[in-house]
Amino acid sequence: MPKIRTDKLFIILKDIRNKIYTKLISPNFFDIGKNTTIISPFRFANLGLIKLGNNVCIHNNCWVQVLNYSEKTYGPTIKMDDYVSIGCNSTISAAKKIIIEEYVFTAPNVYISDHQHEFHDVTLPIAKQGIGNIQGVRIGAHSWLGENSAILPGASIGKHCVIGANSVVNSNIPDYSVAVGAPAKVIETFNFHKKRWERVGK
Repeated sequence: MPKIRTDKLFIILKDIRNKIYTKLISPNFFDIGKNTTIISPFRFANLGLIKLGNNVCIHNNCWVQVLNYSEKTYGPTIKMDDYVSIGCNSTISAAKKIIIEEYVFTAPNVYISDHQHEFHDVTLPIAKQGIGNIQGVRIGAHSWLGENSAILPGASIGKHCVIGANSVVNSNIPDYSVAVGAPAKVIETFNFHKKRWERVGK
């Protein structure tokens, strides 16, 4: 069989596998939209508190979880709007609320969390201290998160933002900004009056 035909067959079979896996896992979500795809392997916890919009794609080897599950919890703790794409090997972990708005794309290995490991008691291993600093996270529509970026508790990223690779976001990033570094700092913004992107501080 010619190589090109083998490649096409592999793509077709992979697509069928993804559709079957998504269909099997879909009933466990709080809600899941049309044409959404979950690519295995997929690690998760408490899917009943996760809501996915239409045309969402969670790529392979992602870990998406909600902690502190309670039957009294109202509504989803993790919410991804339409056309969100989560890159492979990414982690999304929520204890309070993580909202990812429409058309947010992430590169591989992105970390998003609304909590951190507690560490203040020096008589106990950190692994036994649970979590702390629980603050909601929001990522605005049309934004892009670069590879290996980390979005930490309390962070709020505006609309149409770019977060550079390896950046750590622990504060608010305004709409239409480019932010890089650890901690992330805004280096470029869009000037609507001049209709162009401009460097900050110049």
